Amino acid sequence: MSEPVSDSSPAEGVTEPQNELTKQFTDTEWTTLKELRAKLPDIYRSAFTTEDEEASLRPFDLWGVEIDPVNPTKDARVSVVLIKFLRARELDVPGAVDMLVATLKWRQEFKTDELLSEEFPEDVFGGVGKVFGHDKEGRPVTYNVYGGGLDMKPVFSDVKRFLRWRVQLMEKTIRLLDFEKHDQMIQVHDYEGVSFMGGRDANQKAAASEASKIFQDNYPEFLANKYFINVPTFATWIFWLFKPLLSAKTFAKMNVVGTGVSTVSAALLPAIGEAELPERYGGQAKAF
Repeated sequence: MSEPVSDSSPAEGVTEPQNELTKQFTDTEWTTLKELRAKLPDIYRSAFTTEDEEASLRPFDLWGVEIDPVNPTKDARVSVVLIKFLRARELDVPGAVDMLVATLKWRQEFKTDELLSEEFPEDVFGGVGKVFGHDKEGRPVTYNVYGGGLDMKPVFSDVKRFLRWRVQLMEKTIRLLDFEKHDQMIQVHDYEGVSFMGGRDANQKAAASEASKIFQDNYPEFLANKYFINVPTFATWIFWLFKPLLSAKTFAKMNVVGTGVSTVSAALLPAIGEAELPERYGGQAKAF
C-alpha cells in the first residue's frame, strides 16, 4: 500500500502518499506531474460529455485506479498512472494532456469497460494469447502465439473482433499490475512455423496496423520488453517495418530472437526464471 513520506519533491515539503514507483520520479517529473494534476478537472470536461457542471469534480476510473480531479494526491497510484502520459510525451504537459483526453475518449468509444466480461470463442483464440507467470522483476508476462501450427485465418477473419480480443488481453494483464511496485509487463510473440515469404492477407495487415496504433496511442509506457521469437534470420528485416509505427523508446524495447528452443531460452531465461518459463521455450512451467 502507499505510505506517506515527507519529501520536498512531491509537493514542496508537503507530505503525500508515495510508493516504490513514485520514489523513483525525478524532480523534473514531479514538477510536470503537479502541472498535469492541476489540469484534471479541465481534462475531465474535455474527455467526457455531460451537462452536469459538477461532474468534472468527481472521481473517474482508469485501469482500476480511481483518479480524483479534486484530490489526486491521496493515492500514489494516481501519480504512477499520470506519469506514464508525461513520459510518453517527453514530459511535455500539453502533449500529455492531449494524449490523456484522447485516451479517455477512445476508451468510451471502444467500450473498454465492457471488455473484461466479454467472451470470445475458445476454439479461435484459446491458443493464440495467454497471460502466464512473471519475469524476475515480478512483472506479468503475456504470450501471443501466431504460429505453431495454429490456423490464423479464423483469428483475423473479423478484424473488429480480433482487436477487441487483443485489447482485452492487454486490459487483463494491466489488472495484474499494482501500480505500487510494478506498472509494466513483458510480451512474447511466437512466430514458430510462420511463413514470412507468403505474405499476409488484407485482414492480417489491417489488424496489425490498427493494433499497433491502439497500443501506441492509448497504453503509454506499459511495455518493459517485447520479444519476437522463432523468427528466421532472413526474416528479421520485417520487424524494422514496425519502426515508423512506434516511438523510439518502444522500438528500443523490441528484441528479435531466432529459431529453436536453445536460441529462444538463451534470450528469455535472463529475464524470466526457469520455473516461470513455459517448457516449450526451455523452461519448466507447464503453461500451454
